[in-house]
Amino acid sequence: MRMGVKTDLINGIISLVISVAVIALLADDDAESYTLSDVLLAAGVSAFLSGYLTSYFAK
Repeated sequence: MRMGVKTDLINGIISLVISVAVIALLADDDAESYTLSDVLLAAGVSAFLSGYLTSYFAK
């Protein structure tokens, strides 16, 4: 049975928050050529899509 778009969005947001928080805590902004903002944005988009799509396609 489908959980619904609301549940899928919540799962995506939870994944986003956890991933961005962990990277923000562990990242060293001076070590790489990418800025911390670039890395957090990439991780956030990736985590949201991962959480959302996993929830969407789960049976």
